[in-house]
Amino acid sequence: MKTRRRASAERQPRGRRERDPHHARESQRYEAPLPSREYILTTLEEEAVPVDEKRLIRLLEVKDEERDAFARRLGAMERDGQILRNRKGALLVAERLSLIAGRVAAHPDGFGFLEPDDGSASLFLSPAEMRKVMHRDRVVARPGGFDRRGRREATIVEVTERAQSRVVGHLHHERGIWIVAAADRRVQHDILVEPGATGGAKAGQIVTVELVTQPGPHAQPIGRIVEVLGGYDDPGMEIEIALRKHALPFEFSRDAERLAAKLPDKVRKTDLAGRRDLRDLALVTIDGETAKDFDDAVYCERSGKGFRLIVAIADVSHYVAPGDALDEDARNRGNSVYFPRRVIPMLPEKLSNGLCSLNPEVDRLAMACDMIITPRGEIAEYEFYSAVICSHARLTYNRVAAALYETPPRSDSEIRPLVGQLQLLDGVFRALLKAREKRGAIDFDTVETELKFDARGKIERIVPVVRNDAHRLIEECMLAANVSASAFLQERKHHALYRIHEGPTVEKLAALREFLKGFGLQLGGGDEPHAKDYATLLEKLKRRPDVQLLQTVLLRSLQQAVYSPENVGHFGLAYEHYTHFTSPIRRYPDLLIHRAIKAVLAGERYDPGGWADLGKHCSATERRADEATRDVVTWLKCYFMQDKVGEAFEGSISAVTSFGIFVALDGIYVEGLVHISELGADYFEHDASRHVLRGSRAGRSFRLGDRVRVKLVRVDLEAGRIDFVLAEAA
Repeated sequence: MKTRRRASAERQPRGRRERDPHHARESQRYEAPLPSREYILTTLEEEAVPVDEKRLIRLLEVKDEERDAFARRLGAMERDGQILRNRKGALLVAERLSLIAGRVAAHPDGFGFLEPDDGSASLFLSPAEMRKVMHRDRVVARPGGFDRRGRREATIVEVTERAQSRVVGHLHHERGIWIVAAADRRVQHDILVEPGATGGAKAGQIVTVELVTQPGPHAQPIGRIVEVLGGYDDPGMEIEIALRKHALPFEFSRDAERLAAKLPDKVRKTDLAGRRDLRDLALVTIDGETAKDFDDAVYCERSGKGFRLIVAIADVSHYVAPGDALDEDARNRGNSVYFPRRVIPMLPEKLSNGLCSLNPEVDRLAMACDMIITPRGEIAEYEFYSAVICSHARLTYNRVAAALYETPPRSDSEIRPLVGQLQLLDGVFRALLKAREKRGAIDFDTVETELKFDARGKIERIVPVVRNDAHRLIEECMLAANVSASAFLQERKHHALYRIHEGPTVEKLAALREFLKGFGLQLGGGDEPHAKDYATLLEKLKRRPDVQLLQTVLLRSLQQAVYSPENVGHFGLAYEHYTHFTSPIRRYPDLLIHRAIKAVLAGERYDPGGWADLGKHCSATERRADEATRDVVTWLKCYFMQDKVGEAFEGSISAVTSFGIFVALDGIYVEGLVHISELGADYFEHDASRHVLRGSRAGRSFRLGDRVRVKLVRVDLEAGRIDFVLAEAA
C-alpha cells in the first residue's frame, strides 16, 4: 500500500509555477523568481475571460510575501501595453483585443503618431485623438482605417502612463483666465491655471506648471504654477527652458551630494594598493580650449619598429559604486550635456572637474589601456590594468598643432620639453591612419561651428571650428583604446554595451543609388555595401564642386549609432566590434565598460541588470541631450538674426522638404526656411529620392546644394524659426 501511495505521488503533476516554461530563466535572474510575463499572458489566455487579480494570484500560486513584487510586475505589463484592466479592474490580454501599445509622438501642427512598442509601422493619430493625450504619453490603441493620405489611423482606448507631469511655458492672462502656453510646440494643449495658483507670476513670464488634471476628450489640462523662471529674453533663459522642456535632470539628489561631499579632495595612499605607478611617464592631456573635465591622458614610446601607446582613462568606477546615489544620478542622466557657456555634468563637480579629472601635476587614479602598435597601425598586443598617473601638462589642440604641424613650429616654455613625446604620438597617429585607410573607415569632412558671445550671453558672431591633425591624433588614440576594450570583453565572453552603427536600410540604399545615378556615380558593394565602398566614393568626390551636396546625401543614408548588447559592428568606423571606454566622466556606458573590465581582471562577472534596457536608455539620453542643445543653439541663432530682418544673403540649400527648402547662409552658419508658397507661381512636386522640388509648369527646380539668394523676412523666437523669401521674388 505504501509503495502504491508513493508511486501515485510521483505521478502528480508539477506545481503550476514549475510548469512555467521560463521558470529557469527567472530563477537565474532573481533569487525569488516570479511567474514570467509570458506565463502570465498564457494563463490569462487560457481563462478566455477577464480575470480578477485575486483569482490570477491563486492560479499562479503567488505567495503572500510575493504579492507586492507580483503587483509591480503586473503594473509594468500594463504600462507596456501587454495587459489591460476593464472598468471592474479585471485583467485582459491586449493582443486578444487587437490593441496596440506604444508611445505618442506629437507633431506641432496638432496631429500625432503612435509608435508601437513592437517596432511596427507608426499609426496616425488625428487632432481629435491628440486632445486626449500629450507628447510621449504611453497608450493602448485600436488600429482603424486609413486617412485620405493613405496613413493607417488609430483610436486611443486607454492612456497607460502619463509622460508630462510638469510643463514649462509662457504665462498669459486672457479675460480673467490664466493660461500657460507650452514652450514645447508638440504640447498643443493650453494649460489652465487653477484659481489662486499663479505663484505670484506675471503675464509674459516663463513658468513651470505642475499638472493636477491631465487632458481628456472634453477637458483641457489644469495645473498650478510651481516655478517662476523670469523674462523670456533674460540671460540663460533659453537653457532653463530646454532643461525643463526635455526633462533633463539638472540638480543632483541630496544623497548624491552628501556622498560626493564625503569623498576626499585628493588621491589617498590607501587608494594606490594594487595599482601600477605610471607617474614618471610623461602622460599629457590634449583637449579643447574651454574643457574642464579631462577623461583621458596619452603617452607614447618606441617599441621595436612600432610603438607602445598608453591611453589612461579617469578611474570613475573607483569612486562611483554600482547602485549608490552617485551611480543612480549618473544612470538617470546618461551623459553630460554641453550647452553653449554651460555644462550639465553627469557627475557632481567635485568628481567631474576635481577628483576624477586628470588635471595636471596631481596624482590621479586611472584605468590604463597599454597597447603595442605596429608600423602598419595594427594593435599587436593590449593590456588593461589599474594605475596611478600624474599628468605632466594640460595641452590644447591648437598648441599641439602649432608645435607639430606649423612651419616653423611654435612651442612655448611648457610644451617645449614635451615636443619629443608629441612627435612619437604623431608617429603612432600616422601608423593608425594607415590602418584606418586599409579598413576603409568613413571620414566625412563636416564643418562645425562655435558661438562667440557678448557680455549679455547672446551671440556676437558664429565662427567655423578648424579641425586640425591634433584633434585627429587624439581621436585615433581613443579609437584604439575603445576597440581594445570591446575585444577584451568579447574574447572573454563578458556582456558589454557595444556602440553599434548599422549600414543603410534597403530603402535608403535604393534611394541613394537612384540619386547618385543622376550624377553618373555609383556606390560599390551591391546590396550590402561596406564602409570601404563609401570611403572610396568619398575620395573620388573630393575635387568636385558639388562635393558638399554629395557628401550630405551619403551621410543621410546611414543609420544613427546606438548602444546595444547585441554586437553588429560599427559600419562607419569599419570595426567588427566597438565600444565606448574613454569618457566615463561624461558618458554612463563608458563607466559600465570600466566596471566590466575590472570584474574580468578580478575573475568575476559584472551585471548591471538588463544590458538591453540600459542600451535603450543611454541611447535615449544621448538623443535627449542632442535635442536640448539643438533647441538652445536654434534660439540663440534666432536672437542673433532679429535685427537683420530685411537684409539679403547668399546661401546653399541644406535640405529639401515637401513644404519648402532650408537655406544655410554663407559665413553666418544660420539656417532658415523658404516656404513652398514663396518659390514662385507654380505647383512644386517633391522628389525625396533626388532631394529636389520641381515645378510642374515652369520647370524650375530647387535641389539640395543649389546656390540661392534670399531675404530675411521673419524671425520667430518662440517657435525657433527663421523665414526667408527668394531675393528675386522680394
